[in-house]
Amino acid sequence: MKRTERLFALAEYLRGRRTGVTAEVLAERFEVTVRTIYRDLDTLRAASMPLSAERGRGGGYALDRSYSLPPVNFTAREAALLVALGRFAIDMRLLPFVDTLESALDKVRAALSASAQRELLARLTELSFQGVPALPSKKAVRAAFERAWFEQQPLRITYVDGNFIQTTRTVKITSVVMDRHETRIEAIDIEKGERRQFRLDRIAVAEVLVP
Repeated sequence: MKRTERLFALAEYLRGRRTGVTAEVLAERFEVTVRTIYRDLDTLRAASMPLSAERGRGGGYALDRSYSLPPVNFTAREAALLVALGRFAIDMRLLPFVDTLESALDKVRAALSASAQRELLARLTELSFQGVPALPSKKAVRAAFERAWFEQQPLRITYVDGNFIQTTRTVKITSVVMDRHETRIEAIDIEKGERRQFRLDRIAVAEVLVP
């Protein structure tokens, strides 16, 4: 994740929480060092975002409660269903676009008042889902795949087939197929001019090729 993308995601995450969160938790959430989080928080303050540090149990970094929220009027019931379904999609690996979905869920939480957020947390404890997870894939591969698909860029992949033979290909993604057990990419092999299917869980390495 680029720094500008992380700063935006960090701001949305804090706005969605509206309660204190420690630098250590933020560092784990965004997979950076605590020192990097401190620098990011300083940058947000410099951009006039009203951040404060709360001490003691349950403390941490939080946005000023008077900070204006987007004009979206979700009820706690509506938000609970959206967040619960989003979390289910992430946990069950129904979609490979985890980071984008996480960002969207942060925005849903950010649209709620403090009291509605408390009600949201209560409703979420009453919802549960059971399902069959898709085969897991590497986070870095998912990130590259998502970027290549949304930005319509070529993707260089290292692919391991059913016979454990490893090949490197440059592909252009045309569509994504998700079933109960696996996510398949339909793509054109640019070098061979062939249309192929690749299982996401069998891609060992992926790199977006930007002209």
